[in-house]
Parts: sequence; C-alpha cells; structure tokens
Amino acid sequence: MPSFDVTAECDLQEVRNAVDQANREIQTRFDFKGVDAVFELGEGAVQLRAEQEFQLQQMLDILRQKLVKRRVDLAALDVGEPVSTLNAARQDVALKQGIDADTAKRMVKAIKAAKLKVQAQVQGDQLRVTGKKRDDLQQAIALLKAEDWQLPLDFTNFRD
Repeated sequence: MPSFDVTAECDLQEVRNAVDQANREIQTRFDFKGVDAVFELGEGAVQLRAEQEFQLQQMLDILRQKLVKRRVDLAALDVGEPVSTLNAARQDVALKQGIDADTAKRMVKAIKAAKLKVQAQVQGDQLRVTGKKRDDLQQAIALLKAEDWQLPLDFTNFRD
C-alpha cells in the first residue's frame, strides 16, 4: 500500500554555513565596526549577541538573508524576545525540528475532514499517510501544502 512521511526538519549544515557567512558579514560591515556583535550556533538554536537591541534586529535580518540564500525555510525559525542589559543585548532563535503533537493532530483532523481515502497516523515527530491509490496521496500532499502550519514541511519516504 502506498505511503509517505511528513516531516519538518531543516538542514543543520546549511544553518551552520549561514551563521558563518553572517558572522563574516558582521565583521566587514561599516555599521558594526568596533561593535561586539556575534552569532553563535548552539544545540538547536542560534544566539545573537550585540551591544544594542536595534543591532539585534539588523543581525536578524542578515541571518534571514543568509538562510534564504542557503534554501533554509524561514518557517523553521522560532524567534525569541530580545533580552537587554546595561551593556549587552541577546536574542535566541530556536530551530524547529520535527512536528509537535498538537500540530500533528491538527494535520490528521484536516486530512480526515477532507474525506480523502487515506489514513494518517502520528509516529513520533513525523506523520505517516497511507492510502490505496497514489492519486489520493497526492491530494493529501496538496491539502497539507495549501495550509500554513508554521513549519517547513517535507514529504519524504514515498513508497508504492
């Protein structure tokens, strides 16, 4: 029986490359001369550090540009609130990996509400959709692509 998996993951190597490029651009930009500003890639998150809060916004724009050039979906970013102290500001940007349980349940409900002849089930941080016909699976993919799930959806492991 044909099936496919719905996952939501971003390529961490491309994120690392984008962070490196953003750090290089910060070092060469005139408006960041003499400013202690840096991007740090941690475990599933990118931390932005600068001296002022408005510099964080500029850094976030630079990071987004570099990620788009590297074909990383911006829906994978979960931008946190900036935290300012007297002489420094920082902001965390978490990377969404996998489909959370609530979103997976909403996806299953949407598939069932569309009355497609497919079955969807949650398997950890991904969703498995099975059906008898390939056309039904393609309709399910089109349905999931049409809605905005705030995740970078990827359709993998298609089996006939």
